[in-house]
Amino acid sequence: MPGLTFWTMVAAAAVMVYVLFVKPIVGIADNGDFLRIMTSAGLDYLDPNLSYEDKYFGNFIREFKMIPLGIGGYASTQVPLVIIATWLNKLTHSRDVFDMRYMAVVYGIMLLAAFWVASRYHRSLPLAGRIALAILLVVVFADVGYTGYFNSLFGEPVSFVFLLLTVAFALAAATREEPSRKLLIAFFVCAIFLTGSKVQNAPVGILIALLGLRFLGLRWDTAWRRTVIGFSAFLALGSLAMYVFAPKQLKEINMYQTVFYGVIKDSPTPEKDLEELGVSKELAILAGTNFFTPDTPIPQRDPRMYESFYDHMSHGKIALFYLKHPVRLIHKLEIAAQNGMTIRPYYLGTYEKSEGMSRGAVSEKFGLWSEWKRSLLPNSLWFLLPFYLVYYAVLWLEWRYAASLGGRIYTETFALIGLIGLVSFLIPVIGDGEADLSKHLFLFNVCFDLMFVASLIWIVAKVALLFGARRPTYVRYDGRW
Repeated sequence: MPGLTFWTMVAAAAVMVYVLFVKPIVGIADNGDFLRIMTSAGLDYLDPNLSYEDKYFGNFIREFKMIPLGIGGYASTQVPLVIIATWLNKLTHSRDVFDMRYMAVVYGIMLLAAFWVASRYHRSLPLAGRIALAILLVVVFADVGYTGYFNSLFGEPVSFVFLLLTVAFALAAATREEPSRKLLIAFFVCAIFLTGSKVQNAPVGILIALLGLRFLGLRWDTAWRRTVIGFSAFLALGSLAMYVFAPKQLKEINMYQTVFYGVIKDSPTPEKDLEELGVSKELAILAGTNFFTPDTPIPQRDPRMYESFYDHMSHGKIALFYLKHPVRLIHKLEIAAQNGMTIRPYYLGTYEKSEGMSRGAVSEKFGLWSEWKRSLLPNSLWFLLPFYLVYYAVLWLEWRYAASLGGRIYTETFALIGLIGLVSFLIPVIGDGEADLSKHLFLFNVCFDLMFVASLIWIVAKVALLFGARRPTYVRYDGRW
């Protein structure tokens, strides 16, 4: 008889089919980011004369022309995934026209894999905990706020599915008496795809590499230790390389927005701030503009900007500025928190133009969690701070009383989720100002939801055990979870 894991997979697959494949199909309109991927993945617009209004923001474009693969472009682990989707498209649909739903097939399979691993390796939970896990996986992580990205060329779904897979494989390895090398390699490969999906994720790789080193103690054979050390080193060095070798143009965009749409936006003393950062105070006339603001007093690519700004600015200087002015940083973090509970980019339409919906209309298909979260959870720094404190207090107790190294690594994996969330909350502020915060906080949203779901399951499991529920005996359990 099919078990709970099977029905979890069926429910999640049914939801994704309904949202992503049944008309009106849900996707996400381009905001200009697709161009980073299209050339490298061999895609172009079907209509070369498509207007700006039809290309961007208003409607989801489902079909693209397939062209030879380009050279250069945006280096990202997203590229091979898009190429796989184009191969599937060629095999079963067309060699000339790419249907975005093949992208959804690729991501959908990966999401189901994450659900399967999470369910398969948590059978030691009491029945109530396993039921809660199954329901929350589908309601939270199959929500349209997440799966709507699957019908797009954004990098967010890569971060999403590979963070879930990385966490699931880490927890699976921690619960095994002697985890297999296949499980270990799966963990590191998923971590590499997560880290390499966006430059913004570079610090994440270093954090995961540190967790990876903890697996050294789970087995003592040479092959295991070489695998752990080799992958951890590759992940850490690759993360540093991502930042160092990020495209110059991308760094300039981020730097501009961090300063003019971040540090001195709404500042009472913009000239003084710029002088403290080591650049000309004359640039204060750009306060409140972002890199894509048209007709600025000084154009963003003006040679004067290189002489007086780009060549003299760094994220290190910006971080130091906020350290010297913590009140200013807290103010920016409060603004980030106001956008921190929004999974979906509501300024981007989700329907095809042919559906006849109003331009920019957003679908409400299976959006219970994203809407509830945006509407009812406090969008405040003063909600997030106590939530984090309580979360880590419980983790510390679980870690302290863990009966084995595996139990401690299990707890440390949840601590890692919180750290990734914290880094993903800070980086948009320090690295891109207030520009498009709700979208740049996407990975923070995934981490928060993982923390929230884990907390609910922990409570359900504890209550069930308090009332005499039994754990299944066919999976080793170290006495704590």
